[in-house]
Amino acid sequence: MTRRLRALSFRHPEEASPRMRALTRLPVFLSLEGKRALVCGNAPAAVWKAELLSAAGAHVDVVCDAPGEELRARAADAPRGAISIATRAWRAGDLAGAAVAVGAMTEEAEAERFAAAARSAGIPVNVIDKPRLCDFIFGAIVNRSPLVIGISTDGAAPVFAQAIRAKIEGLLPRGFARWAEAARRWRTLVQATDLPFAARRRFWQLFTAAAVTNPDREPATRDFDALLAITRADPCAGNGRVTLVGAGPGNPELLTLRAVRALHAADVILFDDLVAPEILDFARREAKKMLVGKSGHKPSCKQEDINALMVSLARSGKHVVRLKGGDPMIFGRADEEIDACRAHAIPVEVVPGISTAQAAASRLGVSLTHRRDARRVQFVTAHAENGSLPDNLDWASIADPAATTAVYMPGRTIAEFAQRAIANGLHAATPAVAVAALGRSGETIVHATLGDIASRLQQETLPTPLLVLIGRTLDRAERAGVAASAQAHLRAFAALGPTAGPPQENGTN
Repeated sequence: MTRRLRALSFRHPEEASPRMRALTRLPVFLSLEGKRALVCGNAPAAVWKAELLSAAGAHVDVVCDAPGEELRARAADAPRGAISIATRAWRAGDLAGAAVAVGAMTEEAEAERFAAAARSAGIPVNVIDKPRLCDFIFGAIVNRSPLVIGISTDGAAPVFAQAIRAKIEGLLPRGFARWAEAARRWRTLVQATDLPFAARRRFWQLFTAAAVTNPDREPATRDFDALLAITRADPCAGNGRVTLVGAGPGNPELLTLRAVRALHAADVILFDDLVAPEILDFARREAKKMLVGKSGHKPSCKQEDINALMVSLARSGKHVVRLKGGDPMIFGRADEEIDACRAHAIPVEVVPGISTAQAAASRLGVSLTHRRDARRVQFVTAHAENGSLPDNLDWASIADPAATTAVYMPGRTIAEFAQRAIANGLHAATPAVAVAALGRSGETIVHATLGDIASRLQQETLPTPLLVLIGRTLDRAERAGVAASAQAHLRAFAALGPTAGPPQENGTN
């Protein structure tokens, strides 16, 4: 078994995990408490930069030959570190002992001299509005200190960065500052406990949930005591466990909040081929991500090997997230994985996901249970363990004209499925819609009937996953699709703002 697990673990050594993409700048947060910062020049932005550096705790020396009233007012009432003003032109000697230097020059030649002098002195330099002369740049800031968020476009679009900042400001409660401050106070207390590493991380997960739930309440000592008590009483704290998580049909925006929290908490993520790579971006970067997919007609991991790997990792103390496309309880072999965990006394929980059938109905704008056309919905699989059509399907139920049927994994068997359904009494003209790669870049929707769905799919090269919906209510899908497409088109341009218009004939705006 050990050799088998080793082969499975390293067959796909995180090859599908998201990697850090190229960065134009490295975002860092400088500690300037008690250090000297230099600002030189008369540009209006010098005032804001001096105030910003003071707020970070730096002692700010401003050198300019024409300080304005606003700068003098800031110096008289500095937010944190002292601001002093020297009324003269800057000199290279001013750079001595500075942690950072900021140039506020309007003339290009002077700005270049200042940047060169700072670099010669080994001091990181920023020249306002001149990115090419900057070793570092100031991003737009959301301040919930000690929680601070910086936003940068590398100087390409400062207005865009400000707009994003405004969006985040509206979403981020101001009370988070109090919770972040409490976290700073409590961190040493948590580290001083006898809790193992995994339990300490569990404490901070509970802390985060409390902060999100009660952002405007002042955290108190009783909150710390309560969180610590809950952590100690949690049988999963410090122990291995498994969480089966539904990843939905592919669009990351359709993840549940509970699924996102599980991904944040995972030590190891075992994911399927059908899970959209973008969903893994929600995981901690430190988490190990392992592809254990079961692709049809391709090299695949056996279910018993996946179960064994999952159990082995959990028994070693890891929090294992088993990430599955759609909902884990619908044709996801969740029962086998749950049984494997319970057989080894491993705590296991399930986080439901939006099923592909639900998402397809929403995408098509059609109710699967229209009160005149469908009195029930049924989910069936067209793929048995041997790859053929299952021999135990209830064809009388499938042939019920008042049912909407969602057919999972029908890629190789849809022709036989349609023939059997028609033979059992379901009319060949019954509407059928195939949905492939729902919510992803390769999304494809094929409108057909039960009689010609197989031939229509043979004409297409469809990505996975594939789902076929069959039923009278789907007669509305094609008509609704045209209207929905037009409405989505109009909404997209409306979202651009009042100055945006429809596309020009050449396809540009």
